[in-house]
Amino acid sequence: MCLAVPMRITEVRPDKTGVAELDGSRHEVNLSLVPGVGVGTYIIVHAGFAIEKMNEREANAILAMFEELAALQEGSPPREVH
Repeated sequence: MCLAVPMRITEVRPDKTGVAELDGSRHEVNLSLVPGVGVGTYIIVHAGFAIEKMNEREANAILAMFEELAALQEGSPPREVH
């Protein structure tokens, strides 16, 4: 199963690639499918491609849901996300 993950753009390159970050982990992403992406933009990344822009609130809500699911899988309570 594949997941599309919210990430924040930290670098945009002229060749329509860039670097996106999630929890301190940086990944190279292809930005050619989503026009108007800049540093600080939140995107959904799937298989190395940015597929959608989103706002920070939406990204944080999705990431909190992922954390809650992981905590339930591990049998521990999820941490508080603000």
